[in-house]
Amino acid sequence: MLPGPAEHPLVIGHRGAPGYRPEHTEAAYRLAFALGADAVEPDLVATRDGVLVLRHENEISGTTDVASRAEFASRRTTREIDGRALTGWFTEDFTWAELSTLRATERLGGIRPQSATFDGRYPVIRFRDLLALLDAATEESRRDIRLVAEFKHAAYFASLGLPLDELFAAELAAAGWGRGDDRLISEAFEPTLLDRLRDAGIGGTRVLLLEDRGAPWDLVAADGAAARTYDAFATASGLAGLAGVVDGVSVGKARLVGGPASSTDAAGAARRVRPDAPLRGSALVDAAHAAGLVVYTWTLRPENRFLAPPFRRGAARSAWGDWLGEFTRILRTGVDGVFLDHPDLGIEARRALAEA
Repeated sequence: MLPGPAEHPLVIGHRGAPGYRPEHTEAAYRLAFALGADAVEPDLVATRDGVLVLRHENEISGTTDVASRAEFASRRTTREIDGRALTGWFTEDFTWAELSTLRATERLGGIRPQSATFDGRYPVIRFRDLLALLDAATEESRRDIRLVAEFKHAAYFASLGLPLDELFAAELAAAGWGRGDDRLISEAFEPTLLDRLRDAGIGGTRVLLLEDRGAPWDLVAADGAAARTYDAFATASGLAGLAGVVDGVSVGKARLVGGPASSTDAAGAARRVRPDAPLRGSALVDAAHAAGLVVYTWTLRPENRFLAPPFRRGAARSAWGDWLGEFTRILRTGVDGVFLDHPDLGIEARRALAEA
């Protein structure tokens, strides 16, 4: 189990600090370190030649300048990824040498014009590049900065002969990150990927990501309509069943901001909650803690577009609402880690809650 951070909860720079710089760039990660993030979270996808690169998805038209590059126009295609048809450009159709020529763009540029002003300045980087940055930042700051590695579409990549878990293990070994390194947290929406990391002896903390709806794609591929849903994992029995299988869960913030599952109905009368109902709010966190699991949540963002309705201010989607109110409400549930696009706001919310 991951040792507790010096302060609680862990403030995790989600893809660096994309509220200020394009996500998954060296500049975004360096800024996250400077803003005091306790950890940073890269998304891992693979190139055709088996290099792990940092991109939100393997489809990269929204996060790079690939669509404007005439030499890659013929690479545009349609692929089925986890049961959905997507059209664009995909990392698995490029070598690392080719991807390294692309420049990053901010995925949420319409909401974040400040970050988008840096479009085109920074190249795509590899996982190994981030490991080097982390080691340097840890030495310079004299504090452990943790890594939360998220695996994207693991079953899909495995079907192409690009097993993300094996590529990950090789990269860790090459960078000198020990198998039992407490700085390492691995997370995935696919539980079988986490099982393979365990079986390979990859240490650290393993966290199962729970979407707000649907089911893990690896389970759907194996079991079809009978696949266990994310909601099933978020029940009291589901969380208890994860004990000893994984070390924690990470949930979308809607599962927390919505309040406990045992809240009252519109008439104010207490509702009887089914024993198999998915938990929400502090009830979910408490049940996970009772099972010995840590709980993280994603993604805390200050813009109205991303805030729950009670915390929005004004009509502009890009305007900042009462982010401090929402963030502190989430922190009060007792979560162990929060993912943010603006790590400094997480530290401010943590401080405000401690001083309240």
